[in-house]
Order: sequence, then C-alpha cells, then structure tokens
Amino acid sequence: MSRIDLHTHTTFSDGSFSPTELIDLANQQGLDILAITDHDTTDGLPEALEATKNLSLELIPGIELSAQFQNREMHILGYFINPNDPQFQARLDAHRSTRIERICHILDRLQSLGMDISLAEVERASGTGTIGRPHIAQVLIDKGHIKTMKEAFEQLLGSRGKAYVERIVSEAQEIIEWITDAGGIPILAHPYWEGFNKEDSATACQTLVEQGLQGLEVFYGTFSARHISFNLGLAKRFDLLMTGGSDFHGTMKPDITLGKGKGSLHVPSKVMEQLRIAAGQ
Repeated sequence: MSRIDLHTHTTFSDGSFSPTELIDLANQQGLDILAITDHDTTDGLPEALEATKNLSLELIPGIELSAQFQNREMHILGYFINPNDPQFQARLDAHRSTRIERICHILDRLQSLGMDISLAEVERASGTGTIGRPHIAQVLIDKGHIKTMKEAFEQLLGSRGKAYVERIVSEAQEIIEWITDAGGIPILAHPYWEGFNKEDSATACQTLVEQGLQGLEVFYGTFSARHISFNLGLAKRFDLLMTGGSDFHGTMKPDITLGKGKGSLHVPSKVMEQLRIAAGQ
C-alpha cells in the first residue's frame, strides 16, 4: 500500500522547507508519492526533481491557484501540469501580480493600526518564494507586534482580521482552463463549502464540473470524517476524481504533519491510479 501526499508547499511559496528538504523529509517518513503544489508557481519543481534522483519517491508536478467563484475565493490544484509551457508561465506571472497588490493593501492597513512593516521586509521573509500572508505574519512576529502565526491570522490577516484584504483573482473557469491548457488535471482544493448549504454545495459543484473541474480533494489534512463523507458523496454523484493531501507547510502550519495532516490522513492508492489514467500517464 502506497503512502501518498498530494498537497505540500515549499519555500518557493509559503512553506518553510526548501524543495530538497521536503523531498528528504518525505523519503525519511516513507512516503512513496509526493506532489509539490506551491501557490502560483512551479519554480521549485526542478530542484525537487533533482532531489528525487536515486530515490524511489515519485514526484508529481503540481500547483495551487486562487480563483473566484460566486463571489468567494477558492483554491484549485493542478496535477501533472507541464511547468515548461510558456503560455502557462505567462499566465502565472500575471496572476502573481495580484498577490503583490493585495500585500501592499494589507501593509497599508497594518500601518493604520500602528504596525510599521515594509514590503521589503516581507519580501526578505519570503526569500525566493511567492510572497504571501504567512510572510507578513512572520515579520509581525519578528518585530514583536504579535506572538504566533495563529494570532496573526485570527487577529489581523484572516478573513475576520482587522487588516484582511480580499484578493482579486481570475474566475474559477479561467483558472481551470489554464491548468487544462498546460496538460494538467484541475482539482478543487480542501472543499469546505463555506457559505453553502448542502443543496447549494451540490449545485456549485455541478457548475464547476460544467466549467471543466475534474475532481475534489476529498482526503484533506484537517477534514473530519463528516467532511470526507460529504465530499466523497459529491465525487461519486458527479463522477469526479478524488485526491488527498496534508497541505504541509512546515513551521508555517506546525500542527500539520507531512503525509498525516493532523494525524488521521490516509490517501487511498486508488486515488493515484485514477489520477494517472486521467492524465494519460
């Protein structure tokens, strides 16, 4: 039985492990298949691929992209994408620019709250990676404005925080198209269906399927048995692929363990078998 984790992040987005370090950890923990799904970038994949040489660990090229759907933000995973597709990379460049705009607006709000943090400081915190809210949180901690990552998001950066700014991104249908055009399989990440009742969730899922969505992340690092059961039902109802992963970020999400999530994550081997078939692998 294979050990699988199809949702992880590195220092090329908002994770704390470099691609090489993540591959080493996955190998140490006995994982057989790993997907790196950094936010809005595939730049960490070459290093990760190099690190898998002489290992039995299989690396799946992936990405996680933000999208708008019915006035809500959601994340869409892409698997088996071609990271060398020039059109895809051009689209990612434009997509990443919306991150910078959002970061600047958040910093303005933090300034108004008496927290003097510059874009340069946040960029240093992100290193070579895609800049994000966890990097703002790290600077807030480093400068003594806040104590923990959890506090930073609960009080300031999360959707109910004082400095929260919604990101303006492309519609889900467009993001799905980007992934498909790059040879990938689009999967809805961690579908909590917040703001939807049971019936509306099914309707929303059907709409996304009509727009080209091919699967749901049914097995997720923090999902309860109820969440898994509900999404499993949707996947069966609409004949969708199922994937799963921990959403490992290292120290950025210290309660999440690679390959295990909060402890009970198990991604069935059939998930990978079906994903390969869909990708023509």
